[in-house]
Amino acid sequence: MRTRRDSPWLALAILSGIATVGFVDRIVVNVLVEPLKAEFGLSDTQVSLLGFAFAALNIGFAIVVARVAERVRRLTLISAGTMLWSIATAACGWAASWPQLLVARMGVGLGEAVGLPGNQSVIADYFPANRRGLAISCLLLAPPVGAFIGFVGGGWVAQNYDWRFTFFIAAVPGLILSILAWLFVAEPPRGRHDPGAGSEVPPIGRVVARLFGLPSARHLVIGSTLAATLGFGINYFFTALMMRKFALPIGEAGLYAGVIASLPAAISVVLSGWLGDRLGEKRPAAYALVPGVALLIGGPLYAFAITRDELAALLALVAVSTLFMFGYLGITFATLQNLMHPRMRATASALLGAVYGIASGAGPLVLGAMSDGLAPRYGAGQGLAYAMALAALAYLWAGAHYLLAARHLAADQARVRGEGG
Repeated sequence: MRTRRDSPWLALAILSGIATVGFVDRIVVNVLVEPLKAEFGLSDTQVSLLGFAFAALNIGFAIVVARVAERVRRLTLISAGTMLWSIATAACGWAASWPQLLVARMGVGLGEAVGLPGNQSVIADYFPANRRGLAISCLLLAPPVGAFIGFVGGGWVAQNYDWRFTFFIAAVPGLILSILAWLFVAEPPRGRHDPGAGSEVPPIGRVVARLFGLPSARHLVIGSTLAATLGFGINYFFTALMMRKFALPIGEAGLYAGVIASLPAAISVVLSGWLGDRLGEKRPAAYALVPGVALLIGGPLYAFAITRDELAALLALVAVSTLFMFGYLGITFATLQNLMHPRMRATASALLGAVYGIASGAGPLVLGAMSDGLAPRYGAGQGLAYAMALAALAYLWAGAHYLLAARHLAADQARVRGEGG
């Protein structure tokens, strides 16, 4: 198609937009915890099941689609999947019952299973290895930017109109971006920055062996999964905490949640990717040390911050801790992509997406159950705060795995290069 351009930065801009919209459609339900509880008469544990509804189809289908994406035009799948999950997001607004909303959320998960596995693979083929840290970190700005849009925009719409309109409006950008990706982004040649990699599509067993057989990759997967589980959990209930503990309206609570969950995290994602590329060329361990040290600082600081009784102090300290807690996002994906054969990358992204999909459901569910258990003794607001603090301390565990990964990263990268990608 003549309109399609082989432009790395155009591809990065549009695919980053798609990834951001996908995260908005995934996370917008977080700001609606209190309205949904009131609408359908739910507990914290029940409302957290929306995370598992999203993951139910997402996990299995993403792996199947990724295997297809290793062989066919990835931009076609990305465009179709984006269109599908946007329609499913709109369907959430039409749900007349709790089961209908769960089914609609499953549809969102299915669409993202089609649309997102090839995203990082495309960017990895547009940028060489020594620029992927920053490029994929820009792509992974999707969570913080999506959190800002979802929390702030979703909270404002829910307060001034209705929670259903939040879903309707969230669906529109994805519909537009799916058309732009189809019309304007060219499919890059596979492995053009990875000479000697060959064109064979390795079996899925070899992809799993890379992810969990290489010591550095294994520790990166475990550490990032722990961090993702904790992040999904504490972000899921942050708006609810603001409403319960400080009696804020949903619009103001969503504004605070969006700003704190996005701006500091966006800075740390880009900064970590930049530092990784800058330091990693001479010392590959930096790609794991940078996020590892940040997690070890951020988790305990967040645990202290979230239990403050003064709103200003809580918000300020949480913002600082967020600078450290989410910098692992882009640099982890970039490092794992560098450890993959070019025709393993979509599958690796899908396998990681499946793991993180489980994390996205497990984090809110565990935290919701902890909150329900602590509420009778400490009250709904303080019980939730204590549950979030306990969860944040587990970032120490995640950070330890990054430090272990750093010990093996240089040797594993040399081994992969010796195998021809």
